Amino acid sequence: MKPFAWNYARPAELAPVIDQYSYDSTLQLNVLPDGRPAVSDRTLLAAVGTTTSTAGSATHFDD
Repeated sequence: MKPFAWNYARPAELAPVIDQYSYDSTLQLNVLPDGRPAVSDRTLLAAVGTTTSTAGSATHFDD
Protein backbone atom coordinates (compact mmCIF):
# COMPACT_ATOMS: atom_id res chain seq x y z
CA MET A 1 0.00 0.00 0.00
CA LYS A 2 1.43 3.38 -0.96
CA PRO A 3 1.04 6.56 1.10
CA PHE A 4 -1.95 8.78 0.23
CA ALA A 5 0.26 11.69 -0.90
CA TRP A 6 1.84 9.56 -3.63
CA ASN A 7 -1.49 9.60 -5.44
CA TYR A 8 -0.99 13.33 -6.02
CA ALA A 9 2.79 13.63 -6.23
CA ARG A 10 4.24 15.03 -9.44
CA PRO A 11 7.84 15.20 -10.58
CA ALA A 12 9.47 18.52 -9.73
CA GLU A 13 9.88 20.88 -12.64
CA LEU A 14 13.43 22.06 -13.12
CA ALA A 15 13.91 25.81 -12.90
CA PRO A 16 15.55 27.42 -15.92
CA VAL A 17 19.25 28.03 -15.45
CA ILE A 18 20.32 31.61 -16.01
CA ASP A 19 24.08 31.91 -15.88
CA GLN A 20 24.68 35.40 -17.20
CA TYR A 21 26.77 36.68 -14.32
CA SER A 22 29.73 35.47 -12.32
CA TYR A 23 31.33 36.29 -9.00
CA ASP A 24 34.32 38.65 -9.08
CA SER A 25 36.41 38.09 -5.95
CA THR A 26 38.32 41.36 -6.47
CA LEU A 27 35.16 43.46 -6.52
CA GLN A 28 33.37 41.02 -4.18
CA LEU A 29 30.16 41.12 -6.18
CA ASN A 30 28.48 39.46 -9.13
CA VAL A 31 29.36 40.92 -12.52
CA LEU A 32 28.01 40.64 -16.05
CA PRO A 33 30.23 39.40 -18.88
CA ASP A 34 31.04 43.04 -19.79
CA GLY A 35 32.25 43.76 -16.23
CA ARG A 36 29.27 45.80 -15.00
CA PRO A 37 27.78 44.85 -11.61
CA ALA A 38 24.95 42.34 -12.11
CA VAL A 39 22.59 44.51 -10.08
CA SER A 40 22.71 47.13 -12.85
CA ASP A 41 20.78 44.83 -15.23
CA ARG A 42 17.10 45.16 -14.30
CA THR A 43 16.01 42.57 -16.87
CA LEU A 44 18.37 39.99 -15.38
CA LEU A 45 17.18 40.82 -11.85
CA ALA A 46 13.57 40.40 -12.92
CA ALA A 47 14.40 36.98 -14.36
CA VAL A 48 16.47 35.61 -11.48
CA GLY A 49 15.05 37.56 -8.54
CA THR A 50 18.27 38.49 -6.75
CA THR A 51 22.00 38.18 -7.12
CA THR A 52 23.39 37.24 -3.74
CA SER A 53 27.15 37.08 -3.60
CA THR A 54 29.30 34.53 -1.84
CA ALA A 55 31.24 37.26 -0.04
CA GLY A 56 30.36 37.43 3.64
CA SER A 57 26.87 36.44 4.64
CA ALA A 58 24.70 34.75 2.05
CA THR A 59 21.82 36.97 3.16
CA HIS A 60 23.44 40.20 1.94
CA PHE A 61 22.72 41.43 -1.57
CA ASP A 62 25.35 42.91 -3.85
CA ASP A 63 25.62 46.66 -3.59
